[in-house]
Amino acid sequence: MGIENLTPAEGSTHSRKRVGRGCGSGMGKTSTRGGKGQTARSGSKRKRNFEGGQTPLARRLPKIGFNSRVMKPYIINVDKITSVAELAEITMESIRGVHKVAQVVKKVKLVGANAKALASKIKDENVTTTGK
Repeated sequence: MGIENLTPAEGSTHSRKRVGRGCGSGMGKTSTRGGKGQTARSGSKRKRNFEGGQTPLARRLPKIGFNSRVMKPYIINVDKITSVAELAEITMESIRGVHKVAQVVKKVKLVGANAKALASKIKDENVTTTGK
């Protein structure tokens, strides 16, 4: 078998559509472009989401969602969870020992009326309190 005897598989190739070659071809007159107008002209194209003048779906639906890259701290109210306020030293490990905090939590903020008094007990930069 030589390279000159190679042929494509049966049904894998199709003859090119020859438009504008007379009415007997079935693709004459308007050359498969429909009637007159903008779309019948050469170089005409529509936007990807064009819906015939109707407001596109992307503009009809409301804008939703926002994901901030700044991680917000986990808030603990020391008035309600008194076990945190009773700790001798307040660190992330000691808070996890007395209160259920997920491992993904990296920062904790202590809030409440007595939170400002706990500032001297804090030994971790990832734990903060309210107040100036």
